[in-house]
Amino acid sequence: MTFKLDENFGTRTLAIFRDFGHDVHTTRDEDLGGSNDTTILAACVREHRCLVTLDVDFANVLRFPPDRTAGIAVIRPGKNPSRELLSSLVKRLLLAVQAGSIDGRLWVVETGRIRVHAADSSDNRGVQNSQLPPSPFHPTLKA
Repeated sequence: MTFKLDENFGTRTLAIFRDFGHDVHTTRDEDLGGSNDTTILAACVREHRCLVTLDVDFANVLRFPPDRTAGIAVIRPGKNPSRELLSSLVKRLLLAVQAGSIDGRLWVVETGRIRVHAADSSDNRGVQNSQLPPSPFHPTLKA
């Protein structure tokens, strides 16, 4: 799958995507660092890349309709996350992508769950929480 990492991710996250075998670009590498959200998402749509970001503005489906994209993944680690927690959430996203399609959807990846927003609620191509392995940060919860 093809992804674009927003500027709020560094080389460690880039390495995780590559270790999982994905084609990944970054906004920094493409001189999009500091660009507005609309410009970044337009580049993703043009390149048919799923956007991965920490920017919660992209969770606004009225402003950024996911059905016109290859997917939007908003990682929500909470305040002052450790590197381990951030890495864990990114890996959860990548495992979930193997279980279901993010194309045309917004996934909000949080500790303990992935919230899926699809334009058509009858469309069941999204990942279900029951398909995910337990979270190492909350062993009784699914991520």
